[in-house]
Amino acid sequence: MFCRRFNYGLSLIILALTGYADAAARVPNTTLTLPATPPQSGFGTAPAFGGLSFTYPVAIVTPPGETNRLFVVEQYGTISVISNLAAPTRTVFLDISSRVTPPVADNELGMLGLAFHPNYASNGWFYVYYTSTSIRTTNLNGSLNTGYHECLSRFTVSATNPNVANANSELRVLAMPDDGVNHNGGCLQFGADGYLYVSTGDEGGQDDQFNNSQRITNDFWSGILRLDLDLKPGNLLPKTNAAHRFEGWGGAFNYRIPTNNPFVGATNFNGSAINTNLLRQEFWAVGLRNPWRFSFDTNGTLYVGDVGGNLWEEVNVVVPGGNYGWAYTEGLVAGPKAAQAPSGFSARTPIITYAHGTATNQGSAVIGGVVYRGTRFPSLDGKYIFGDYASGRIWYAQPNGTNAVPFGLLATDAGVSSFGFDPRNGDVLFTDVTEGILKRLTTATNLTAPPTLADTGAFADLASLTPNLGVQPYELNLPFWSDNAIKSRWFSVPDTNLFINFNAENVWQFPAGTVWIKHFDFETNTVTHEARRLETRFIVRYTNGVYGLTYRWTTPPTNALLIAEEGLDEALLVDEGGTMRTQQWHYPGRGECLTCHSMNAGGSLGFDTFQLNRATTNYAGANQLQAFSDAGYFTAPVSNLNSLRALAHITNETASLEWRARSYLKANCSFCHQPGGLITSWDGRISTPTRNANLINGIPFNNFGNTNNRIIAPGITNLSLIHQRMSTRGAGQMPPLASALVDTNGANLIARWISTDLTNFQTYAAWQLQQFGSTNALGTGELEDYDNDSAKNYLEYLTGTDPLSPASGWGLAAAPSNGAAIISWTQPANRAVELQQSFDPLPAANWTPVSAAFNQPFYPASNRVQQLIISTNTADPIFFRARVSEP
Repeated sequence: MFCRRFNYGLSLIILALTGYADAAARVPNTTLTLPATPPQSGFGTAPAFGGLSFTYPVAIVTPPGETNRLFVVEQYGTISVISNLAAPTRTVFLDISSRVTPPVADNELGMLGLAFHPNYASNGWFYVYYTSTSIRTTNLNGSLNTGYHECLSRFTVSATNPNVANANSELRVLAMPDDGVNHNGGCLQFGADGYLYVSTGDEGGQDDQFNNSQRITNDFWSGILRLDLDLKPGNLLPKTNAAHRFEGWGGAFNYRIPTNNPFVGATNFNGSAINTNLLRQEFWAVGLRNPWRFSFDTNGTLYVGDVGGNLWEEVNVVVPGGNYGWAYTEGLVAGPKAAQAPSGFSARTPIITYAHGTATNQGSAVIGGVVYRGTRFPSLDGKYIFGDYASGRIWYAQPNGTNAVPFGLLATDAGVSSFGFDPRNGDVLFTDVTEGILKRLTTATNLTAPPTLADTGAFADLASLTPNLGVQPYELNLPFWSDNAIKSRWFSVPDTNLFINFNAENVWQFPAGTVWIKHFDFETNTVTHEARRLETRFIVRYTNGVYGLTYRWTTPPTNALLIAEEGLDEALLVDEGGTMRTQQWHYPGRGECLTCHSMNAGGSLGFDTFQLNRATTNYAGANQLQAFSDAGYFTAPVSNLNSLRALAHITNETASLEWRARSYLKANCSFCHQPGGLITSWDGRISTPTRNANLINGIPFNNFGNTNNRIIAPGITNLSLIHQRMSTRGAGQMPPLASALVDTNGANLIARWISTDLTNFQTYAAWQLQQFGSTNALGTGELEDYDNDSAKNYLEYLTGTDPLSPASGWGLAAAPSNGAAIISWTQPANRAVELQQSFDPLPAANWTPVSAAFNQPFYPASNRVQQLIISTNTADPIFFRARVSEP
């Protein structure tokens, strides 16, 4: 932003502003009954199978086709079987503790995984993953590998007793020397394809110290393997000329490599050529730090919980050949080796992430989970149930392809280490290493949330939605897209001794007890405009964050009932002039509320300067910010309203395409797309200029298989991921939840911006090269003035003037007019101009924005002339300058 300055012996006439009505005097609210802390979960946990005791149970497995037995892996080297689940007894199925190196001080040695062969009923084969120090492997150069080995072995059940295994039947499949005691993975699962999937970590230590995470040669760490244990004809033998490690037992390989494994025949990785003699074609996926537990849904989708380093935990949907980023990325942020990432590197995006730290208290060791397909809890059907070992939290999420999804709390139980199923009814079971027992997810009954909308105390009259005293209406400049719903909004800061901390450009800070209410009506007939009441949502600020509640209206609409914690779907019928259409409507669960309403985004998405800076009928045409300020809601009065920005509605053709597009992205995307948000590859906050937002030609975190994709590719909508994803519904859609319809108006706006304005987009560096032939020549920097016309180069870039000609420049002009003077200037298209004044230009702090309506930051669609009329009846000098800025 730069200025031209003029000195006149004139006084300033402040232009009169439209008057406004005072907001009603602020009064306390005494009717709201919403809990001060998040309501207790509707689910809990309980001991299973009579509380049978186990030693460090870490996995729960049932043989294929069985419904009356469970097998429990115990980390010290035994597998126990629970037979007759209705009257359970525990016996030892396999004891190889003499071969297993036991865990010490919570490390990850020991017996870690178990999988039964798909034909177990006929062949009796099962596979075990364990740590041992008694195994030796030999490298090609003849050197001996001693110490820890991670071993995958096959065992056979006794021929005479189905509850006892033959410990002497071990057939070793793989043995991998291990330099560390942690990050061993160890989960085993057979897929529907009959192949065994095996997870391995990065070999331990800190920050991938053994350099395993981003390679597909030599070793088998940091990924998921896919092996053929039936030695099917046509499948490949493992390579025998690898430099070292993970060699077959006795030189014979007891597995084959499926020919359709994704790295079969690979000649490069991460954009660079590899030594194909060392290629490990067994990899199914790579770039995982410690995939402790993974599972298949019944539809074949593979979910893996990958334990993070110092910052983030993540859950991924695994696809063939997927690279999940470690150690170049961690969660959605740069990993400890980000600086080493090659240009050809591209990581898959996790579907779930959460941060470490006491502020979130989510945990620091995700253990993966299972998709519920049981019979007792229909509300959980299709939900992914997972947990965290460190915090004991157990969550649910609704998967949506490979999209990032929200998650909500189900229960808390210290010591949760692995998940499984009760084979009788599909109940979710988990191992509790703290208590040494198995537990199951069950229901809890003492809920504390108001059961109906009437019970919340928000409205004095439900029929008219008349709010109680202290509950105030508000309106937005640009509402979030909600599938054509008609929305109304209220807020309350119930205690008049509590205040909102106003901020002109960033999120506001709210006191505990603040409540936001949003009501949804839905037009069921597009001709008569008949509408139906659907739902009323609450967001409540409490000391450590926010929580959400959703109430679904009854038919007829006499009240609204609290929906289940996990949310609800409903098919709505829409009459479009005699043609009936079905539209899916999603009532969000409490966890979904928190995905968007994060504290990073301020808790309440639309309650900020950019959205509320508008006149509204609620306050007799007054500006809402001024009305709230006058009513005493802020810690200090709002000053100079005309210097505050406001979002532009997508239909406002007087605003530039860029400002409308940025406004749309702010309203619909910024809560996730910002530093510290769910997705950090670009910044949707309106306070971040486009040039710094990584939008234009930005490299996406996930390129969806096309290296030419960009966040926004100037002039090319089909390579612009923002447009692609907002123009589709289903896997990959944006927003990722609570929307079944494409916002065609929003998508068309973004398309217009990409295909018109951005076709000729120039960064400052490109403009600099065009004008000066260089980006680093003397005098060509942003703050330099190449042609010495008192206009910095960046101002010439912003205003479209010639930086090589002193005669070409932008500035203020002054002219006499009937005893007054007119200061005028041309406001360039897509640029804001702020006129400032000072009675003493030194020091710089004396400059203040002129308080006039024309001075509100706005980015017009075309050039326009602005004027200020000032009188000439005083000899006191006034100085003026203007600052030009881009969106």
